[in-house]
Amino acid sequence: MISEPALRPAAARGPGLEVCHRSRFYRDGGDLVLRSRTRTLRFPIGDGGITRAVFLDLPGADMERIGPTIRGSWGKVQLQDRNGALVGSFDIENWLPESPALSKRYVKGEELLDRTGVAALLKAAHIPLHVVKDRDDPLLAPGSRWGRAKSLGPGPDFPHWYWRLRLVAGATWVLVFMVTLFSGTSEPWLILLQAATAFVAPVARLAVRVWTRLRMRRCVPVVRERIRPAPVEGTAATVRFYRDTELRIQDRDLVLRVLGGREYWFPLTGPHALASLVLVRDRTGQYLGVELRGPRDQVRAVLPWQTWFGGGSGADHWSRLCRATGLTASEYRLTGKDKWPEGPVLGRLPDSAKTARELARFPSTIAAGLSSAFMAVGSYLSIAQGQWIENAHPGAGMVASLAGAVGLVLQAVPYAAHQLRSRLWLERPAPHQTPTEQPA
Repeated sequence: MISEPALRPAAARGPGLEVCHRSRFYRDGGDLVLRSRTRTLRFPIGDGGITRAVFLDLPGADMERIGPTIRGSWGKVQLQDRNGALVGSFDIENWLPESPALSKRYVKGEELLDRTGVAALLKAAHIPLHVVKDRDDPLLAPGSRWGRAKSLGPGPDFPHWYWRLRLVAGATWVLVFMVTLFSGTSEPWLILLQAATAFVAPVARLAVRVWTRLRMRRCVPVVRERIRPAPVEGTAATVRFYRDTELRIQDRDLVLRVLGGREYWFPLTGPHALASLVLVRDRTGQYLGVELRGPRDQVRAVLPWQTWFGGGSGADHWSRLCRATGLTASEYRLTGKDKWPEGPVLGRLPDSAKTARELARFPSTIAAGLSSAFMAVGSYLSIAQGQWIENAHPGAGMVASLAGAVGLVLQAVPYAAHQLRSRLWLERPAPHQTPTEQPA
């Protein structure tokens, strides 16, 4: 049994969903324990181990890579030994469940430490915490900014074998392509090697989809209550929305699953657990939404009332949520000076069917659409080069062309299936419910 307080990962979907289920950072006796998807690491506390923690409360710079911009860190926590040497470190946003839904630096400093549970975990482990706001502060371990320490994050969304396979195959393909391009050689073994490495990418992408499905079958949490949205009549709720969106009340967590399959895990026990449910009304008395609040009234998430509880069965859903969580429920009415919402609004209806399809697609890597374009070009070149050498080397040419064609099929079929299934079934309007006036 994992003791509380335990840190929970940032919300994820696809291959990263297993990280939400499995990865935790917690204290076990005299050790801090990091449990990830594939292993468990233990770090002793005290002499010979961790004696202090330093939180660098400073945002990192956004990083530009192939594809979309990768946002910088909201701050880093270092765990050090008695000599100030670095034992390990982690970006604090990686252990904040709602971080994908927050604007950059929405929370910071002491509040960030409280939300994640880092402050409570270090207090329980009797590890003193120091907060610094300068990268050159002497409390920071030397060389930490270059990332030479052991990472204590929950782990990447995609498994390590996938990255290694894609990296090796991609580097080999580029090298062979440059050789054939500049030398003009038509050696069949080079053409076959290039076709084989191009074929690896679509096969690896298909394999990670299958791997994800098989791994997630092992993650079967005990659910005490499952609550689906109850939108008001006239909303554009679809079959996909009802299928993907839910609240799960488990033994130790409230899990919010939103469109696309992303899950937000909020603790129900421990010093950083959810503390209350607040039903918010506007100035005219109409219901706006439900705030999930943590200690000191921190708004962790907001559920729109019209989407979750406004329909005919909404009153029953609200009662079940209050009863299953055991959280204190209260009401709050906005005044003229109040701004709302103050937290991330989760479980909303998508703006359009196109947005819903994009959210529901299998997650992409950091290269985004460029990865798919690169794979398509590689497969096309395999076909072209196979035809180029077909007269002189018919066997090798046929194999290269076939590999390219199958590679294109492996890329096109999942995309086409997603589009057709979405348009023909999942984007159909779902049966609506009649509105309800007030919660039970």
